[in-house]
Amino acid sequence: MQLNVNGKSHEVDVEPTTPLLWVIREQLGLTGTKYGCGIAQCGACTVHIDGAAARSCAMPVSAAAGKRITTIEGLASGKALHKVQKAWVDHEVPQCGYCQAGMIMAVAALLRAKPKPTDADIDATITNICRCGTFQQVREAIHAAAKA
Repeated sequence: MQLNVNGKSHEVDVEPTTPLLWVIREQLGLTGTKYGCGIAQCGACTVHIDGAAARSCAMPVSAAAGKRITTIEGLASGKALHKVQKAWVDHEVPQCGYCQAGMIMAVAALLRAKPKPTDADIDATITNICRCGTFQQVREAIHAAAKA
């Protein structure tokens, strides 16, 4: 099966029903995307599929074949951080950091769709779970990234 991940083509030999998350982590070695719940609820596994946020733990790899997949490793442009990554650093969002790659990917997709999101947009779209409870810093960082 042919996958386009972070702008590079990869041939993977896996069952079509294998979750995309495991292909990204185990076959491609891109470990920034995390396993959280395995049922697409927590968001730790969020990647972009053709620019839209998607939970990779519940997506069969066959559903992503032929599409443009972006992981946290592919979000930055060279050595320049994506504006959401920069806002995360500037606002000291991460505590443990485990869920943050998925959260950043979800926010980047939100800002692509709605460059100036309201708090209601954020509440409706960013459903990722952070066990450390950094939601206030997340909201501040989203608004800062929107202004960048």
